[in-house]
Amino acid sequence: MALRNHSTITEFILTGLSDDPHIQALLFVLFLVIYLLTVMGNLTMLLLIRADSHLHTPMYFFLSNLSFLDLCFSSVTVPKLLKDLLSEKKMISVEGCLTQVFFVFITAGTEAFLLSMMAYDRYAAICHPLLYGQLMSTQLCVKLILASWGLASLNSVVIVLLAVNLDFCEAQTIHHYTCELPSLFPLSCSDISINIDILICSILLHGLGTFLPVFFSYARIVSTILSISSTTGRSKAFSTCSSHLIAVILFFGSGLIRYLMPTSGSSLDLLSSLQYSAVTPMLNPLIYSLKNMEVKAAVKRTLGKYLQYFK
Repeated sequence: MALRNHSTITEFILTGLSDDPHIQALLFVLFLVIYLLTVMGNLTMLLLIRADSHLHTPMYFFLSNLSFLDLCFSSVTVPKLLKDLLSEKKMISVEGCLTQVFFVFITAGTEAFLLSMMAYDRYAAICHPLLYGQLMSTQLCVKLILASWGLASLNSVVIVLLAVNLDFCEAQTIHHYTCELPSLFPLSCSDISINIDILICSILLHGLGTFLPVFFSYARIVSTILSISSTTGRSKAFSTCSSHLIAVILFFGSGLIRYLMPTSGSSLDLLSSLQYSAVTPMLNPLIYSLKNMEVKAAVKRTLGKYLQYFK
């Protein structure tokens, strides 16, 4: 996997989000706050789930993995974005660019699998509550997580191989704030038609393979909820999956827009990338804490323990 074809160009120029120094300063403050909130929020969720025994269930096992993934996903792109907002020249080496592409795909791909598993978990909890312990055993949950990392890693290797042997001859400006294949392919002077076809097939297989389980799980969930006679019962059942549904819409919506729409370097491209790589990782802990009574109760219990300890 030698980078022999990249000898002509050794680094790329990123256009970033703005050329205006004043706007860059404001954006730096904004994304620094977003990144700090992302780190604090997801670390808090990880520590809370680990510390509170009431949260040692399959749902929160998946949620802790989601928090870890959001930390990784955000850290792949946002620190580089912050550095570039303070720099006059926004450069990235070819090797660094391909490394960023790999880690974007492995974290995003694993998160897509994880959200699919969480949908099945909600299906098992709402549609088969008496069999939930059997359907979502600890061994199965661990195997599902390992499988998601394995499949996402395999997909990421395939994706990066599409770019490794491309020739980059003259154009070296990436009209984006980060390295993503839709923005990288137009810079190549090689024939990229096959590469684009493989990328689209990979995205569709990965996207449909993870989204269809979500769709069918929620179709059964909605059917079960509507069959509940009491309004209180329906409201309680829906509240258990509403947070996950919001997370799915935010992640899949922006991701599919970015990778299935033609690349134009437009504001929509930038906004969709920022949505799933920076904003969604920050929002997920808020979504799962503000709308979840169990998490709120765990926060109170944990704070109560620490207050008693320091008295």
